[in-house]
Amino acid sequence: MPAQYDQLLDATIRHLESLKSRGDRYVTASPEALRKLSLPAKPSPSPSQPTGGKAEQSSNENRKAMTDAMSVLRAAGSGTQDASLAPGSQSTIPAAAAHAVPRPATEKTAAFAALRERVLACVKCTHLASSRKNVVFGVGNIDAQLMFVGEAPGADEDTQGEPFVGRAGELLTKIIQAMGLQRGDVYIANILKCRPDTPGQSAGNRKPTSDEMATCVPYLHEQIDLIRPRVIVALGATAIEGLLGKTIGITKMRGQWNTYRGTPLMPTYHPAYLLRNQAVSEKRRVWEDMLAVMEKLEMPISDKQRNYFTKG
Repeated sequence: MPAQYDQLLDATIRHLESLKSRGDRYVTASPEALRKLSLPAKPSPSPSQPTGGKAEQSSNENRKAMTDAMSVLRAAGSGTQDASLAPGSQSTIPAAAAHAVPRPATEKTAAFAALRERVLACVKCTHLASSRKNVVFGVGNIDAQLMFVGEAPGADEDTQGEPFVGRAGELLTKIIQAMGLQRGDVYIANILKCRPDTPGQSAGNRKPTSDEMATCVPYLHEQIDLIRPRVIVALGATAIEGLLGKTIGITKMRGQWNTYRGTPLMPTYHPAYLLRNQAVSEKRRVWEDMLAVMEKLEMPISDKQRNYFTKG
């Protein structure tokens, strides 16, 4: 029953991601449930084999093991940050540990297409759904090693349905090219897939609210779990808040490695900031962050690249 097993596994992952998006850090599961979750899927009998007897029994056992484990996870409440346990007690598993198993290329492409269809049809935030021109799903290579995450679409992105296509997007593309990559080599997405509405305003943008980000970020989780990038770059303070829940300021966060859902994450300034502040020193700070990303990805770095923005 590989298909049924995968469906139950995907349902478990989605449930854990839902708990994580609500702020739950742990779920409670008994040792028996954890044992059942670790069981491999047993193959279904081939058409030439009889459907009864041991083959049917093993299929039923496998189905029951996954269903039981899923039931325990659904019934589990959120735990506390203290994960200390008494001997023989239940275990706690981080809700953020629900990374999808790597998929074959064709299956991954299909899963990404299905996710895109769900996101394009989303109306969870009715005020955003009614004011948007396009849902801005994301763009790039779904096998990318590097993923950039911004905060939300602006007017240009809302019109074109693609992230980072305005002036800030042009600068981001130049940064990517300076790294020796092309825009199509990476994946670019936002915390929010719809432009935040600005009632009564003909121009301008606003910061997404915490509720809007919490509602939309599970879609980003699914993108990350499908792409499985080696490094994520968070662009700006709002992206950091949406990903890490931290509001201490991008100046203190940038250049410092974090971990997001098991993936190294580098916070840096949003390209829009560099458009407002043309100081070479600020450009150098962002470039130093990109050099750290390149080193993490074991990319070749030339002397010319290392010396960008060191003069002037």
